Amino acid sequence: MSETMKLKEALRQMLAVLEAERQAIAGLDLDAITLAARDKLGLCDRLENADLASFDEECRAMSRAARDANEVNRQMRNLVAANIAARIDMLSGSPRLYGARLYAKA
Repeated sequence: MSETMKLKEALRQMLAVLEAERQAIAGLDLDAITLAARDKLGLCDRLENADLASFDEECRAMSRAARDANEVNRQMRNLVAANIAARIDMLSGSPRLYGARLYAKA
């Protein structure tokens, strides 16, 4: 298998993992999120040594799509985390500890 074919296959796998991660985040499936993170790290290791000069247009497009999907997933994770933090604050009746400085100045 040529280097370009291996690169394209790794990028296709990355896109599939990112889609699985998106679904796991939406479903709040911690096991699936953890598996996706592990798979992403493994694929990043494979892609890290790729020669960017060997990227053809298809590889560049898949790379951009993976970057965009990863950014969407990051935003979703942050929204979920903020929602959970707000719910915990509401249940406990106390502000988050890392926000304590804001309350101390008031």
